[in-house]
Amino acid sequence: MQMQPTTAHIQIKISIRAVTMFLLKTWRATAFGVYGYLNFTKAAYLERSKQFNPEDMKTSIEGKNCIVTGANSGIGLAMAESLASRGANVYMVCRNKERGENARSKIQSVTGNQNVYLEVCDLSSVNEIKSFTSRLSSKDVPINVLVNNAGLLEHNRVTTSEGYELNFAVNVLGTYMMTELMLPLLEKAAPDARVITVSSGGMYTAPLNKDLQYSSGKFDGVEQYGRNKRVQVAMTEKWAEMHKDKGIGFYSMHPGWAETPGVAKSLPAFSKSLSGKLRSSEEGADTVIWLALQPKEKLVSGAFYFDRAEAPKHLKFAGTGGSHAAIDSIVDDLRSLSALSS
Repeated sequence: MQMQPTTAHIQIKISIRAVTMFLLKTWRATAFGVYGYLNFTKAAYLERSKQFNPEDMKTSIEGKNCIVTGANSGIGLAMAESLASRGANVYMVCRNKERGENARSKIQSVTGNQNVYLEVCDLSSVNEIKSFTSRLSSKDVPINVLVNNAGLLEHNRVTTSEGYELNFAVNVLGTYMMTELMLPLLEKAAPDARVITVSSGGMYTAPLNKDLQYSSGKFDGVEQYGRNKRVQVAMTEKWAEMHKDKGIGFYSMHPGWAETPGVAKSLPAFSKSLSGKLRSSEEGADTVIWLALQPKEKLVSGAFYFDRAEAPKHLKFAGTGGSHAAIDSIVDDLRSLSALSS
């Protein structure tokens, strides 16, 4: 005769699960802190850069069309300037017109490249993204490089006018929509087209979670940011699998811990505690430019890159590896939320 579990047994199981989850979360945070301090700082970049091949950065991209989101400051500005300095036609996608215009003028002045264009678009808005991509599509311009750089870490729960949690709207839904709606223009640049998504080491602290808008539990902006960045890495894998025959490469990357206006605003204590040890915006942008310039046969579509090399997507014993199996259902949810047809 099979015994039915008692209330006490159920409570014990729940307690054990809660303790296990707490210990796992603590381990992830600790492992990330140690791993990050050893690898993500300016000193680690300078040491690793001794092995970089200068020839890798000499490929010409003159006349190629590159889109950089969040391009008016920090790493995004450094990326846009570096691409423009190599002769690319650069489309800067920025939320604020005035700051965008100032950044565009700076890039044109520094590089001498006048083919730098500002596209004003709030990447937290489904409607604005659809409007921007429609405008660009009407120009029928082949897109060689799309850099999904725009990101946000908002500590409080903020809901957009369209009803989405703000971090998710920018980091996940915005990245998903920009990429999906740019696919026809990327295909026009095949087989040389590539999508580079700027993730974060914060994704090491989070498994893939189907609660995309952090509807359960007390909202934690830092944890939501880590979850968002994990989705980006898993989505990159999925895109690589789905479009492997279309001549488009998909790569995610981590810029390291860089000293940017965004970091100073979102993580002031972190920024202050590592003052003098953070990378410059140019050092943070380095791997994106490297990915944009390399022959695609040197790269692995779907991979995660850091400091010009393929990097692990999961830390040891962090229990995040199996979570990527949820990406199919997450992509279905994103397609539904953004009202994109199949």
